[in-house]
Amino acid sequence: MTDQVDWLPELVTLADCDGKWDAYLATIYEHFCDDFVRSKPAYTKKRFALKRHPLFDGKEATFWHLISEGSVEDERTPNLRRCERIRWPRPMIEAIHSGNVCVWRNVRKHNERIVIAAGDFSYVVILDDREEFVLLWTAYFVERNHQRQKLAKEYEAWKKKSGNS
Repeated sequence: MTDQVDWLPELVTLADCDGKWDAYLATIYEHFCDDFVRSKPAYTKKRFALKRHPLFDGKEATFWHLISEGSVEDERTPNLRRCERIRWPRPMIEAIHSGNVCVWRNVRKHNERIVIAAGDFSYVVILDDREEFVLLWTAYFVERNHQRQKLAKEYEAWKKKSGNS
């Protein structure tokens, strides 16, 4: 298991767009479209999908979940750590058999989710496993060490319970 994230693409920073939010938003949206709209990641035999609606500013709901935070949909605010890592979800999804990520299942709000975490639990991609398809739900940077430790414990408990130790 790799404890580094150095195999992932470089961050896309606001400074790369001279601090101009509109240009930055356009840039990270293009990366999202390259990775999830114009093509799909190789994952399983199930169809890979995005939550398209509600559209906001002409952009898919999944895009906004990848770059923003907040529990009320229409009040979510952009999070620069999420924005910077817009190029990370696809390679992490495609790395599920590589040993570079930790992958487990959990249940959140009565839905079975697939959690894909960087080896150091600093970044997480969440997929919603539906009967006929897999939906990219969200992804986020895990800033606090206690949150990373909590994810690591959840992963270890899942491995023990499922016999994948």
